[in-house]
Parts: sequence; C-alpha cells; structure tokens
Amino acid sequence: MTGAAPAPARRLAGFGLGLAAYLIGLFHRAAPATIAGDLAQSFETSAAALGVLAATYYWVYTAMQIPSGILADTLGPRRLLALGGVVAAAGAALFALAPDFGMAAAGRVLVALGSSVAFVACLKLIASWYEARIFATLTGLVVLVGNLSSAAAGGPFAWVLQSFGWREVIFVLAVASLAVAVASWVLVDELPRARTVRLESGWRAGLAGVLGNPATWPIFLANFGMGASFMSLVTLWAVPYLADMHGMARGAAANHVTTALGVFALSGLLIGTVSDRIGRRKVLYAAGGGALAATWAPLLAGWPVAGLAGYVLFGAMGVAAAGMTLSWACAKEVNAPQYAGIATGVANMGIFLGPAVMQPVVGWVLDLGRDEAARAAAHTPEEWQRALWVLAAVALFGFVNALLVREPRGRGLRRAATAR
Repeated sequence: MTGAAPAPARRLAGFGLGLAAYLIGLFHRAAPATIAGDLAQSFETSAAALGVLAATYYWVYTAMQIPSGILADTLGPRRLLALGGVVAAAGAALFALAPDFGMAAAGRVLVALGSSVAFVACLKLIASWYEARIFATLTGLVVLVGNLSSAAAGGPFAWVLQSFGWREVIFVLAVASLAVAVASWVLVDELPRARTVRLESGWRAGLAGVLGNPATWPIFLANFGMGASFMSLVTLWAVPYLADMHGMARGAAANHVTTALGVFALSGLLIGTVSDRIGRRKVLYAAGGGALAATWAPLLAGWPVAGLAGYVLFGAMGVAAAGMTLSWACAKEVNAPQYAGIATGVANMGIFLGPAVMQPVVGWVLDLGRDEAARAAAHTPEEWQRALWVLAAVALFGFVNALLVREPRGRGLRRAATAR
C-alpha cells in the first residue's frame, strides 16, 4: 500500500464518521446532568451513588485512552470505529432497558468502552491525512461539532424529555451507534503501513517513549485539573446545584449547561485556529487554565447567577476550559510523530481521569453528615460550598501544571515540513 492519501470525499467520509461516533459519545457523557433527578428516582440512588454512576463513564474512558492510542497506531481507525460503535450500541441499549442500578452501571461501562476510541481514532485520521500546520484547527473543529452534542444534552434534551422518556432517547442513540459502526467498516479507508506501527512490539517502544518523556506529564496533570473542575460541574452537578442553590427549574438550569458546552465548543475552534496561525500553544493553554480557576471565585463568593449573570459566568467557564483543546497538539508535538495516537491518548486521559475521580468525590462531600433518610433532600448552601471549594482547588492545580508545559513552538510543524 502506498502512502498516498485517499480521495477528498473518502477522507471526508472517514473524518465525518469518526466525528459522528465522538458526538454520540459526548451526548452520553453529558446526559446525566439533565436526567440526574430521573436517574435518582428510577434507581433510588443517593448523590454519592449517582456520582459513581456518572463517573463510571469517565473511569472506563480514562482507562481506554492509552489502549485507544495504541490501537489507533496499530490496527487503524477503521477497525477501531467499527468495533467501538458496536460496543457503544450494546451498552446504550442495556442502559436504556436497565431495571436496576447494577444493570444501568454495566450499560454505562459498555457505552464508555465503545465511545472511548472515537476521539483518538479521529485524531489519528487527522494526523495521517492532513497537514500538520492545520492540526489544531481541525481538532478545534472536532471539539466544536462534538461538544455541540454535549450542549444538546442540556437544554435541548430537557425539552425533548417533555415528550419522551429518557430511556427512549438513549435507545435511539444505540441504533445510531450501530449505524455508524456499519458505515465505518464500509467507508473508512485503511491507513498505509508507513503511518502505523507494528502491533507486536512497535507500540511498546512508542508507549515507553511517550510515558518516559518528561514533557508529557505537565500536559496530563494540567488536563486532569481543568477537566476535573469543568467536566464534573457541567456533566453532572451543575443542574442540581442551580436547582438547590438558586431555585432554577430543570430546563433553565440545563440551559446554563448548554451555554457552557456550546461556548466551549466554539472557543475550541477559535483557539485552535489562532494557535496554528501564531505557532504557539502554551501561552493560550496556560491562559485558559488560569481563567478557568478564576471563574470559580464568583461561585465561592455566593454571587447570584440568575438571569444574564449566570449565562455570562457559565459562558466564561466554557471559553476558559477550551484551552484544554491545545493539549493534544502539545502532546503530539513534544513526542515522535508516528506515536501521535499514543501521545494524544495520554493527554486525553488526563481530561477524563479528572471527572472520573471528582464526580463521586463531590457526591461524597455533599453527603457528608447525612443519614439515609435525608439522602434525597435538596442539599444545603453549606454542603454546596464544600463541594465548590473542592472543584476550585482542583482547577487551580490544573493551572499550576499548565504553567509547566513545554512550549512546542511549532516543532511538530517543522518536523512535518522537513519530512516532506
């Protein structure tokens, strides 16, 4: 097989299917924030148990990022997207039909397992078929389109739930995942051998090189802190917080989530484009980390978030968190280019490990001192204040590590130009 790229239409088909798999997974990730009350009622769970159910997605997704990178670099995106779609479809169907908490958790595990490969497969396609000088722009486009799906899991999902049950919507997603899996097998082109590594031993050298590179770890830790604070809030705790503390109805609270995720998506594309044009990554990445840490101050101070002020604050969080989208370019450019899948997988793992750890921790903090009889009651201002301090602290941790990230200064772009 030659190293020539497929025809533009075929490249677009592969990119589009990877993107479709990714956006379905992001809807699953964000959906618990909108249906938190429904899940608590359906499965009779406490806040801590609900946090565990939501975090199950993150734990599996996190654990799969390095394996996903290895598989993207060895088996290629075609097989990865097809297999992932089948597994995600099975998990969504199981979650939709679950009679109890245990079955629901098992369904979330499968959904996360199948969805976990989509983003890294998409990045591998971009790294293989498109020029390095537009890598951050295209990854920003992936974030834009994919996170519009996350935004749809807020206000629009709440609107749909006025006519349909949450189980019916999740089952429709199962059918969509299966359709993407079949289309991926048929339409996505295989990568040339020159752009993959040997399955038997090549991935081991790549993994050792990425993990042994000191420049990899500040990226991972910065993503951990930023992802823990932002994702924990908008994909689970924002709606119950706004309802308990500010008396918002579910639809209004979900609209704040939609604002944060929608602005996050748009800002990711803008930041990626600017970064590619100026040839700098760290300055924008660290600025995002600092701004995200600062956005927790109004919540900690107890400022009102009703009306325009709340939407401005949640939008500011989305802008700041979009700095994370540069982490994949940073990771790719401080590591060998043939291991792009592994490097971006490690960086992405930090984003998802954060909420995997913090979502149940926040639930545990909220439930401190409560007895069994009080677990379903609204949480008090004091309980929410404790939880907000935890999320603010981990955001600050992310900012400190973002300051330690090495500035690639376009090294990945220069390597690509030299190779050509």
